[in-house]
Amino acid sequence: MNFSDIIHSFHSASAFELYRMRAAIDRVLADPRWTQSVQARLKLGDEVQYFDPQANGLKCGRLLEMRRKQVVVLDAQDGKRWLISYAAINLEGADVQIRENKSKGLGRNEVAIGDVVGFIDRDQNHRSGKIIRLNDKTVTLQCSPGQWRVSYASLHSVVDADSRDQVTVEAVDARLMLGDASD
Repeated sequence: MNFSDIIHSFHSASAFELYRMRAAIDRVLADPRWTQSVQARLKLGDEVQYFDPQANGLKCGRLLEMRRKQVVVLDAQDGKRWLISYAAINLEGADVQIRENKSKGLGRNEVAIGDVVGFIDRDQNHRSGKIIRLNDKTVTLQCSPGQWRVSYASLHSVVDADSRDQVTVEAVDARLMLGDASD
């Protein structure tokens, strides 16, 4: 399923149409067949991956309790118990990255908490940092020094980062730097 195309179509929909779509999806997921098909593949103590919409990414945990419509999972990273929907469990190992084709920056659905991304600050310095919070229009990055709030449109992917000092490595065509346009 191409999520980028689906998300692109959302931009032309009205808020009412999106609300109706969400209601329809909720109705389909409420069908007991979905829950039963997931329940049949799980047992207490299983290690599972589940989608966390707040972090926009997968998390790992251990299945502690199976309820009628939800499960209790012990998160492997924070050690907290979370009540999640059966539908949030990634049984097939699906790729959860949504790659939006934008001409500038990164899309809201292309980044997740913990990703390292880069940007150019007000003084035209290249910076990079780890995403610690996803906001509606910006991300909060832990950079050296301090935290920065940066718009999604200003972000770029980091090819390689040294987590110790958050140095961004970018591939640049040397001919462009020298102004050579002899191609």
